[in-house]
Amino acid sequence: MEAYEDMSTHMNSQVKETRPLGLYVHVPFCASTCDFCAFYQEKPRRGDLDRYLKAMEFEFSALPKDRVIETVFWGGGTPGLLSAKDLEQLGCAQLEKINKPPIEWTIEMAPSTVKADKLAVLQDLGVTRISMGVQSFNAQLLASLGRLHQPKQIYKAWERIQAASFPHTNLDLIFGIPNQTLGQWEADIREAASLGPDHISTYCLTFEEDTAMYLKLSQGKVRIDDERDAKFYERGWELLAELGYAQYEISNFAKPKGECRHNLNTWQMHEWLGCGPSAASQYRMQRYQRPSNLDQWLSGVEKKALLREELVDLNDTLLLADGVIFGLRMNAGIDLVELQQRFPMAQEPQRIQGQLKRLCEGELAIKNKNRYCLTQKGQLLADAIAVEFM
Repeated sequence: MEAYEDMSTHMNSQVKETRPLGLYVHVPFCASTCDFCAFYQEKPRRGDLDRYLKAMEFEFSALPKDRVIETVFWGGGTPGLLSAKDLEQLGCAQLEKINKPPIEWTIEMAPSTVKADKLAVLQDLGVTRISMGVQSFNAQLLASLGRLHQPKQIYKAWERIQAASFPHTNLDLIFGIPNQTLGQWEADIREAASLGPDHISTYCLTFEEDTAMYLKLSQGKVRIDDERDAKFYERGWELLAELGYAQYEISNFAKPKGECRHNLNTWQMHEWLGCGPSAASQYRMQRYQRPSNLDQWLSGVEKKALLREELVDLNDTLLLADGVIFGLRMNAGIDLVELQQRFPMAQEPQRIQGQLKRLCEGELAIKNKNRYCLTQKGQLLADAIAVEFM
């Protein structure tokens, strides 16, 4: 682990950087841990909240002075768990340290945390998208995921979000839940679409280590069924298209101009900075993350040192491979020539070309001039394809 200098100290003042830059803010507080969640989180104690908010002011002060932050994403944890006053303090601290308001600013909220006073503060700050973690509209399925909210809370929260008139809204859904039927999955999609968000994200349940769901898997109480999951994927893609949501990434669907620019920036291997405990960054040819421990992170900040863990020095070879892996998850696919121009020092680019050729031969991808896109069959095998490229 090492200390982290001011992010603007290495900038050559004679060079104007124009590439997209995103900012991820991790709010680690959560009322309870869902059975499937592996993200770092803590119980919200007032003393910890106050120390966190003060420390974030120092984090924000280290942001580069001569880079424009185009997109901001607050995740967690549950950012919406903060009070209206705390949200205002955190948001104002951020805005004071960036050059101008971001083009896109997304904040995650759980249904039980959506309150009118919080939404009013977020509007005043300039937030452009509320992303609500619904997961399911079925009470039994919510209970099996360890979610605290009930379906009625989803509708009440949605009424408040609609009344606040944010430019963009997203709903998160999960499928592949133990004992979930295809009919229940279709019902959840239809119900989400009926509420009218311009973006819907659908995630297949994963069994991450150190989660309650993983423990159930190891005990044989639940099982992974890849064949069933494939049917859920395919039906979800088909139904969302029928309902007017265009797929632009394996798990993400939007109405026209509703795509999440922050995520696109990440998938396209541009740069982003992470603030807060466990937040990850890709910046100046390095990847690293903050300590996934509130006290350890706070201790560093209070000593005027931002700590970095899991530091990886990047090179064009790694960035080209990752650009292919994440780029293929997008429906637009990748332009290999363009990627090679961005990462000209990549070693053995012919290896990437050979792998892409084999994908096409196996009908997992299609090629149109320099652009490669996964077929639906390829999308179902995207994780395995990523492993091959790595």
